[in-house]
Amino acid sequence: MPRSIMWFRQDLRLSDNPALTAAVAANDTLAVYILDDINSQDWKMGAASRWWLHHSLQALNDSLQGNLLVLAGDPLQLLPHLAESVGATQVHWNRCYEPWRIARDKALKEHLNEMSIEVTSHKAALLWEPWEVKKKDGTPYQVFTPFYRKGCLQAATPATPIAAPKHIAWYPELKRHDLAKALGKQGIDALALLPSIPWDRTMQDTWQIGEHAAQKRLESFLEQGLENYKEGRNFPERNNVSRLSPHFHFGEISPQQAWIEAQRAGLEGQFDDDLDCFQSEIGWREFSNSLLYYKPDLPVANLQKKFDRFPWANNKTHLEAWQKGMTGYPLVDAGMRELWQTGYMHNRVRMVVGSFLVKNLLMHWHHGEAWFWDCLVDADLAANSASWQWIAGCGADAAPYFRVFNPVTQSERFDAKATYIRKYVPEIATLPNKYIHNPSAAPQYILDEAGVQIGKDYPKAIVELKRSRERALEAFKSL
Repeated sequence: MPRSIMWFRQDLRLSDNPALTAAVAANDTLAVYILDDINSQDWKMGAASRWWLHHSLQALNDSLQGNLLVLAGDPLQLLPHLAESVGATQVHWNRCYEPWRIARDKALKEHLNEMSIEVTSHKAALLWEPWEVKKKDGTPYQVFTPFYRKGCLQAATPATPIAAPKHIAWYPELKRHDLAKALGKQGIDALALLPSIPWDRTMQDTWQIGEHAAQKRLESFLEQGLENYKEGRNFPERNNVSRLSPHFHFGEISPQQAWIEAQRAGLEGQFDDDLDCFQSEIGWREFSNSLLYYKPDLPVANLQKKFDRFPWANNKTHLEAWQKGMTGYPLVDAGMRELWQTGYMHNRVRMVVGSFLVKNLLMHWHHGEAWFWDCLVDADLAANSASWQWIAGCGADAAPYFRVFNPVTQSERFDAKATYIRKYVPEIATLPNKYIHNPSAAPQYILDEAGVQIGKDYPKAIVELKRSRERALEAFKSL
């Protein structure tokens, strides 16, 4: 009887996992996770992602009844060794789309094939493979709307999710322990994913992690958040956001599951516009991965080359104020503090803080990308890179250079009662709604009545919005 290896990666679930389903059809299955970013150079997982991964692996191992072998190292060496040690004739994995993983997987497949081991990669992270969605002339799309409307929605209908395997014959436990012992350090704790300084306490209160938590999160969103999603998702204090992005990134839930379940809920509730808007957000994730697949230098190089000449500023004081949520603009600061405390930031606020960094402060989008990479629990190379290029104006389907999000008017419009601001910037909570969105412009007697001292309790605005906007427009026009 054949013996297989199931290599878990960004697919930490049992249901709708085609590689797992194929692997367990064999006699004995060895389930393995390898922390494989040791050769990724600049794109090792950030601290928040590592924290999430620790708990996600624990949840997966529980679902696998303790049968997950957890290692760290180079899969190019480890997987052939494991296959030879256990006598595996098959290796299964689900495809990833980071450039370094694609190159590594190709070499690994060739190596295993030379050992007469059958290797099968499966689609599990995307609804449509990048090579399945192209223009009529065979070239990839560069603009999101036609990519989604003409490409994705005209392509094959997303497949029905497959159920988790009911019966799995695992590689014998004693032999697995002997194998792990021979390989040295192993196990989830040995990966040392948790921070040495307990900054993650507020994150623990924010999230439930793992496949079951992801399913509950989807159900809750469809019941309480899908209705009025198109409008409500712009308001940080409302429930109209799915918060599924970290679950998607680590594969605790598949895009097929979210797509199909949302379709059912949308059709039953007649939320046509809301359903379309939610599914288009899944489409943006597909678009980002398509961009990364065809433009592997997306994380480091401007897609619009004229931005190579852009006169970026280099103000470390401004960058640090932005990172710490101390810019003097409450909506920006609330977003940056939400990021630090929870590993997440509301999407509308992400656009505002991104615009403020690259346009009002004229700081290179790489600074924002790097900070988000380290702080986001949903840090995804494709989405992070594509989104920062979008807000900077240098991406494939970028926001026009003259679109500068005003953090004060955005705050007044989308957080009118300052609920979000008061939660994350409590030192100005006593200010009346009329002045809380821009404390630096409040009359002194208002500040005195509220007991707020600008420059002491809360910083004075680090730049003036009108002048910094004009400076940005001049820089953009110079290109």
